[in-house]
Amino acid sequence: MERKLISSGSSFEKEIGYSRAVVQGNWIFVSGTTGFEYKKMEISDDIVSQTEQCLSNIELILKQANASMEDIVRVTYILPNASDFEKCWPTLKKQFRNIRPAATMFSAGLADPRMKIEIQVTAIKNRNK
Repeated sequence: MERKLISSGSSFEKEIGYSRAVVQGNWIFVSGTTGFEYKKMEISDDIVSQTEQCLSNIELILKQANASMEDIVRVTYILPNASDFEKCWPTLKKQFRNIRPAATMFSAGLADPRMKIEIQVTAIKNRNK
């Protein structure tokens, strides 16, 4: 079974020693992804903007794995402030309305105090495409 490592170009990946995603067969494991625009290493102060950027970052990585957002089967949300999660719901509902992956949210500190949300996904490539 072929294993492929995907990088977003984030300095975090190089400094910490991990891949943005690992593709193993039809499975795609996307690391916790933040609201940084990785090429510029800039991040908004707004949690909704960060959520949108997280999803854009994830979508780009899935495309590199020859998959799409529709292939997501599990999503984990991590927020330093659990009370901020409700602000993200409209964005998440818009993205996942028809996909409806298994989901978990928990509150924990993140690596950078500017980060307000981190999203991790697992996807499996649809064999019927």
